[in-house]
Amino acid sequence: MTWEVVIGLETHAQLQTKSKIFSGASTAFGAEPNRQACAVDIALPGVLPVLNREAVVCAIKFGLAIGAEIAPRSIFARKNYFYPDLPKGYQISQFEIPVVSGGGLTITVGAGETAYEKFVHLTRAHLEEDAGKSLHEDFHGKTGIDLNRAGTPLLEIVTEPDMCSSTEAVAYAKALHSLVTWIGICDGNMQEGSFRCDANVSVRRPGAPLGTRREIKNLNSFRFLQQAIDYEIQWQINEIEEGRKIQQATVLFDPDTGETRSMRSKEDAHDYRYFPDPDLLPLEIKADWIAEVKAGLPELPQAMQARFQSDYGLSAYDAATLAVTRSSAQFFEETVNVAGKENAKACANWVMGELAARLNRDEKDISASPIAAAQLAGMVKRIADGTLSSKLAKEVFEALWSGEGQDADAIIEARGLKQVSDASAIEPIIDEVLAANPKSVEEFRAGKDKAFNALVGQIMKATKGKANPQQVNELLKRKLS
Repeated sequence: MTWEVVIGLETHAQLQTKSKIFSGASTAFGAEPNRQACAVDIALPGVLPVLNREAVVCAIKFGLAIGAEIAPRSIFARKNYFYPDLPKGYQISQFEIPVVSGGGLTITVGAGETAYEKFVHLTRAHLEEDAGKSLHEDFHGKTGIDLNRAGTPLLEIVTEPDMCSSTEAVAYAKALHSLVTWIGICDGNMQEGSFRCDANVSVRRPGAPLGTRREIKNLNSFRFLQQAIDYEIQWQINEIEEGRKIQQATVLFDPDTGETRSMRSKEDAHDYRYFPDPDLLPLEIKADWIAEVKAGLPELPQAMQARFQSDYGLSAYDAATLAVTRSSAQFFEETVNVAGKENAKACANWVMGELAARLNRDEKDISASPIAAAQLAGMVKRIADGTLSSKLAKEVFEALWSGEGQDADAIIEARGLKQVSDASAIEPIIDEVLAANPKSVEEFRAGKDKAFNALVGQIMKATKGKANPQQVNELLKRKLS
């Protein structure tokens, strides 16, 4: 029998504030253990939390970006549980009234003809503080506690159980990652734990009630997210088919084995004994504050993709690829502004193709590209006006990448790469190639098209790739006919 998979994601996005959510301690990554944990973070007696305004601004930005409702009044609560890296014995979070409710994200699943769009509904997004970190290595069999991360501001983003495959879950996680980095509320560094996902997974027979879910914690890469969900789905199906019941639990994914393993039985909300934090006033957000934040929001990814299609004639795929990150979208648009709208498709091809490949190979972000947008645009213009052939453009690209020239024109001039489009200069070379390759001429006249391509190759070789390929084709056809 077939099975239906039901998946919901909870994502913790670390907010890009300089200080923590309830204290003035730094949020910078990489400090020595316990160097960025102040009296508030380690819960010394008598200390009081003070809410970081910038963390609230980040939450408002996110709510506006997903079309959600921003609560005019929300409440902070204490989530009570014991763990060594939780100094207070409770975590300050939001429960009954979160700052953001509803909204959602439209995701594109797959690519090509099989791609489809899906709207993932969000339940809520609420502000909370992060816990510290337990260190289990290099302590001679003991565990160390680092409280640098304690109190770091988080936005926990919770979906409805709308996804039905690991592919959809990954597509959603990537879209969410793109959005929070795009609007500047999270740096998205998954290796440092700035963006991590928990996946709630259950299976059921078609038409049956929802199955018992198990939560996979702290997945910090898209690859691990997909692997963990796929393993968990198959594990749950096997358990049920063998007559065993699924027990609600929190599980961890082991990348080395590709398996999930139970960590503890899953708690419900009442187990945490939530109650309003008496040290914090309700958070009030007025309409004029929301309007002020909205005025500062950048153009959002979907709006930019639509504009790229309407203004530059790009395909939906090209527009989506270029707008994966705000920096790549800005680089493309800066290139087009110099090269001209008529060359938008060529600019897109170079940004998505050669430039993206080199950046990926050298592990660079496009914001650190050795080739500036104006330099790439200059090269595209020379291809468009016939000065430079597409083949020799790669040589110019390499020179720009290595910093050998300031612009394409200087490199073309210095290396003698100007494309030859003068028929009087090309015709004698064609005559020489025809005279030297009578067999290819006979084969072409006998109907073998490959012979024509062989002759073109010989001509291009004789001109060191400088002859205009279109002109070579036209002149060669005329002579052979």
